[in-house]
Amino acid sequence: MKIWVPIPSIAEVLSDLPDVECVVYDGSAELPADPAEVEVWVPPVFVHRDLGELIARMPRLRLLQTITAGVDPYRPHVPSDVTLCNARGVHDAGTAEWALGAMLAVLHDFPAFAGTQEKQIWDYHYTGSLADSTVLIVGYGSIGTALERRLAGFEVDIVRVATTARDVPGPDGADRVHVHGQDELPELLGAADVVVLLVPATKDTAGLVDAGFLARMKDGALLVNAARGTVVDTGALLAEVGRGRLRAALDVTDPEPLPQGHPLWSAPGVFITPHVAGSTPASLRRTVRLVRSQLLRYLAGEPLRNIITGAY
Repeated sequence: MKIWVPIPSIAEVLSDLPDVECVVYDGSAELPADPAEVEVWVPPVFVHRDLGELIARMPRLRLLQTITAGVDPYRPHVPSDVTLCNARGVHDAGTAEWALGAMLAVLHDFPAFAGTQEKQIWDYHYTGSLADSTVLIVGYGSIGTALERRLAGFEVDIVRVATTARDVPGPDGADRVHVHGQDELPELLGAADVVVLLVPATKDTAGLVDAGFLARMKDGALLVNAARGTVVDTGALLAEVGRGRLRAALDVTDPEPLPQGHPLWSAPGVFITPHVAGSTPASLRRTVRLVRSQLLRYLAGEPLRNIITGAY
């Protein structure tokens, strides 16, 4: 059985499996071998060629296991006889840490202080803080739960939003907590000091954060996007931060990569990182464990984890 994997460390952890041949494909335009022989494909984060054309050249493909939580680029191209699985849970720690770190950095003016340090200016001034804030998590899934665990002790109120309202076990596994439905967002936005976006990229979330959404946020609030750039209307965000009414911490943008000269780079109150929230050693370790676990299940004919069917 031939498997394409994105990095050598994944190939190494699968090397002891019988009758399994791993080929490393890093997503470049040049293919390492004939895709017609591939039965399992673990694609890299970025594939620099037409996905539909490549998958069409894999007639033996039966399992497509992503190393990302999002699978939106693959869904239109996956045949009905191919199982699509995502990497739910793999990037929870890294993304939750990034979201918390971004909140603290922006609220405490760390980017501005880094700039004044470079200029050797002692710019003493009061800053904001996370304590006594209300944090609204939009897209309360496994990453949202991980973020709430990390927010424990920061003396904040957590408001949770998912597609539909429900009660779920709390992050500590004890008391149940309430998750609001997405239809309740208009009433919830005005009370939030920090709004964290963790929703997947779907047709329903594209442009979710539009001019109306942003207008409902309170003056001085912080928007944290650890989801996908397409969730936010970039023009509407630029208008709000340009007026100084809102601030933003963005790990993802639209467009992405953000080209030189784009107004987001120099927009006031905007802190940008280049889609690195899940790019951590912890995520890599969890990715390797997940892929090996999935391959063992696949070879044994056992049920796979994280199968994508319908909406997710």
